[in-house]
Amino acid sequence: MVSLPPKQQTAYLHRDSKRRGGKTVILIKNLVLCEEDLKVLAKQLKQISGSGGTIKDGIIEIQGDHREKIGLVLMGLGYKVKLAGG
Repeated sequence: MVSLPPKQQTAYLHRDSKRRGGKTVILIKNLVLCEEDLKVLAKQLKQISGSGGTIKDGIIEIQGDHREKIGLVLMGLGYKVKLAGG
């Protein structure tokens, strides 16, 4: 799979706490990135938010409620950002 440039993508930021014992995570969905680019972006977002996270089924999960901070970073990288859910 080939990554699309950030300017051609919209990242959807969902706040979710289902099946997580009440703990909040932010899900970054709808990114068309190869696996390597996804790992690099996830690492960068984890460092900026100062929390852990993972990649599951092409969706980046960041622990904690850092939607605004992550949204600003993604916009700075050139992505369009939509806040959704919660």
